[in-house]
Amino acid sequence: MSLILRNGRIVDGSGNPWYHADIAIEKGRIVKIRSKINGSADRELDVNNLILSPGFIDVHSHTDFILPFYSKMDSFIQQGITTCVVGMCGQSLAPIHPEKVNEFRRMMGNSIPIFNEIDIKWNTFKEYITEMEKLRIPANLIFFVGFENLRIAGGPGFNREEPTKDELETMKNYVREAMEAGAFGMSTGLIYAPQVFAKTEEIIELAKIVAKYNGFYFSHIRGEGATLIEAVKEFVEIMEKSKCIGGQIAHHKVAGIKFWGKSIETLKLIEDANEHGLNISCDSYPYNRAMTGLSTTLPPWAREGNDREILMRLSDPGIREKIKTECMKHSDEWENIIYESGFESLFLAVVNTEKWKPFRGKNIAEITKIKDKTDDWEIYFEILIDEKLGVMVTIKDMGEEDIFRILTSRYQMVGTDGAAIPVNPRLGSYHPRFFGTYPRILGKYVREKKILTLENAIRKMTSFPAQRLGLRDRGLIREGLWADIVVFNPDTIIDKSTFIEPHQVPEGIKYVIVNGVIVVENKKQYRKYPGKVLKRYS
Repeated sequence: MSLILRNGRIVDGSGNPWYHADIAIEKGRIVKIRSKINGSADRELDVNNLILSPGFIDVHSHTDFILPFYSKMDSFIQQGITTCVVGMCGQSLAPIHPEKVNEFRRMMGNSIPIFNEIDIKWNTFKEYITEMEKLRIPANLIFFVGFENLRIAGGPGFNREEPTKDELETMKNYVREAMEAGAFGMSTGLIYAPQVFAKTEEIIELAKIVAKYNGFYFSHIRGEGATLIEAVKEFVEIMEKSKCIGGQIAHHKVAGIKFWGKSIETLKLIEDANEHGLNISCDSYPYNRAMTGLSTTLPPWAREGNDREILMRLSDPGIREKIKTECMKHSDEWENIIYESGFESLFLAVVNTEKWKPFRGKNIAEITKIKDKTDDWEIYFEILIDEKLGVMVTIKDMGEEDIFRILTSRYQMVGTDGAAIPVNPRLGSYHPRFFGTYPRILGKYVREKKILTLENAIRKMTSFPAQRLGLRDRGLIREGLWADIVVFNPDTIIDKSTFIEPHQVPEGIKYVIVNGVIVVENKKQYRKYPGKVLKRYS
């Protein structure tokens, strides 16, 4: 045996009460679970009275955009994440049409400047997965294909037109290729251009191909504020008509104080859909702010075309007035973040220019006052133009009652909606969910607020997402399963990351083990890379 963990309190991921036992690991898998294991191992750890949990499965992350140039995954591994799902919100790194590689690189470079220098060696999803398998990674990866990529590679791209018959068939072929390469399903992000231009029928047609491969449909739905109910209903319709075997509403929330309380109705819609034979769940994170690109607050028509065309519009005084007029009134057609939340709720998080870096952590209304201006819109347009659209903001728009209600729903599991990034403050004020999602739930919502039991919280982080994804050999502490294990102190585990100082690792995690290898010990991350690319086959 390579490793024995002795005297631990095992929370096995099933939701059952914890129990005392030893765990023995050999060749990456759990080989024995006994009250007392006789014999020896290469290394033995006395984890007396600490909790032994399955490794956390992040069912919604954007780590794929970091991996090509940084694969250490610090901020995730340090909070106990041993498997993460990528290709979310309709955005993945494949497929990329061979003639659009430079365009894709420039588009990504606006928000992640280092992308301008990356040598993209793939076009198809299979080529992409092959390149990812060459990486040395500390955690396991699960890939979805993004609807945005499908529309750009084979469809009308950033134009508002519906795909032609030939374009739709090309997009379907891209879906088939991705599923045969091992993708678990398709994701959408229906507030983002060009996905915001897609009609429901277009999505259903592609999801039908996913269904033929027993794949999943995950979605950042079309609206999370004023149009939340309609967006959930659209999601249910896509599931009904595509017949995908499982569906997931991403980072489920109620955005905008005017709409708080709508989670009562959305969770009822999810429950009703399940009772009528669909298989729908959701994920969420335990914070009252979201995070997105500031350009997402523009009306959809203003986001049509490439970045150069968008920036030309923003420089036109007449078009600016039209944008202001539309953003200051309710819309049934798109998620109007400025109308629903206001400039006082939009906080600068990640910027690329030195001009705006001193304002990270401030909201746009505050910045207007600091710069001795009277018009928030002037600052808003100035930031977008200076940053060439590549600016991220956090949005303070969620209420605690909705967070509690969703977190305790039987259909909810945990996802960060973050990315595994270096613990380096110079990178910007990223959302604290990148660093502390799981310890925050275990510390704040289990130990302090007691709205979840420890066993149920662990189930939402482990076996429930494993069940959703069809993983039969992870998500539980069982003999024969892969040894993805987190060892933590339930009395001290807590997140330390904040919106002002996010780059802080959590307290209370003693060990993180991936495929039988100790990757983290007492906050020290070893240069160990036991992670695997997991593939789904029909």
